[in-house]
Amino acid sequence: MAADQTHASRGRTVPGGLAVRTVPVPDPGELLPLLAEPAALAWLHRGEGLVGWGEAARVVLPAGVDRFAAGEKWLRAVFEAADIEDQVGLPGCGPVAFGSFTFDPVSEGSVVVIPRAVAGRRDGQAWLTTIGEEPGPPAGPVPVQPVTGPVRWHDGTLTALEWQQAVAAAVVRIRAGSLRKVVLARDLFATAADPFDVRVLLSRLASRYPDCYTFSCAGLVGATPELLIRREEQNVSSLVLAGTVPRGSTLAEDRAYGDGLLASAKDAEEHAYVVDSVRDVLARHCDRLEVAAAPSLLRLANLQHLATAVTGRLAADASALALAAELHPTAAVCGTPADAALELIRELEGMDRGRYAGPVGWLDSRGNGEWGIALRCAELDGPRARLFAGSGIVAGSDPRSELTEDQQPKFRPMQYAIEG
Repeated sequence: MAADQTHASRGRTVPGGLAVRTVPVPDPGELLPLLAEPAALAWLHRGEGLVGWGEAARVVLPAGVDRFAAGEKWLRAVFEAADIEDQVGLPGCGPVAFGSFTFDPVSEGSVVVIPRAVAGRRDGQAWLTTIGEEPGPPAGPVPVQPVTGPVRWHDGTLTALEWQQAVAAAVVRIRAGSLRKVVLARDLFATAADPFDVRVLLSRLASRYPDCYTFSCAGLVGATPELLIRREEQNVSSLVLAGTVPRGSTLAEDRAYGDGLLASAKDAEEHAYVVDSVRDVLARHCDRLEVAAAPSLLRLANLQHLATAVTGRLAADASALALAAELHPTAAVCGTPADAALELIRELEGMDRGRYAGPVGWLDSRGNGEWGIALRCAELDGPRARLFAGSGIVAGSDPRSELTEDQQPKFRPMQYAIEG
């Protein structure tokens, strides 16, 4: 561990006096080609966002419900001690931290990283933030090596049949008690001949799924459609997703799938639970809150979702990370009531989700940031990748349909990113 890194569980001190400088730069057009090393940090949407490289500081947080507060306390101390020169002043300028938190509070592994260099792009403006004497990005694209040779796929904790049995058990519990919804996930493993290059996966994901938020943080990489929270000064927004169907192979089939989703009582019920959970949290912090009256369709490259936009204005200061902590876990990734759903997840999934379905995103020193839910993702460990997919289960769920119509398409983005 480098001298300027820290580990909260060991009680070590934060790095002091980081010299941070943000300057405008010519628009590079694309951010990913700037990454000169595989250990990339990224948050990208429709060609805009942030990429980072190097590490000025890192903290791995102990398990517990206070892991978010511990991470923010650590960050606040680092940011307050920093000497900041910001010539641009947009959200994402000055010192920026990328973070990824575990889904379950009993799980270890939440991590926050402050890179030594960040390149940003927004609304036609571009900037470069450096800490210390870190050199700027390379002048041109850096060649990266795609996966060569065959990729071996194998089951994770549960086989497909075992997962269907878990879904059936969940439906029985929902119909018998007060639990209204639970989200069950399963994992899938891939092994390649050589270590994965994060930049290759990011490039494929950003190209094929531009409407998703493509992210990378400490070995977790993916493209999530779900924006948990965005804060830009006093304005906040969230995009609630729940209810999923595939895209059609023809325009007529695509429209039929979408119309069926909009008319589905089962999916409407699932979606309403998530909207309510987000509304309840943001209402406590906003003096103005607007929730779309009815869900609309969000059409992505491979899936369609029911989507509801939520926007508001903060009545008092609360950082994007603090809001993400309160919103997590939403009914979209846990269920409702959350406590009962989490207990059933622990019982039926048989695995530790790690950082899958936890908040992932970035925070700047003014509290601005964007946090998504880590979906359509994989945890990388050299040549090995662990993929995840989950499905919302309610009383009307059918185990076979959940597997074939919901879970399999949710694995495909990362399968494509790995195999091309």
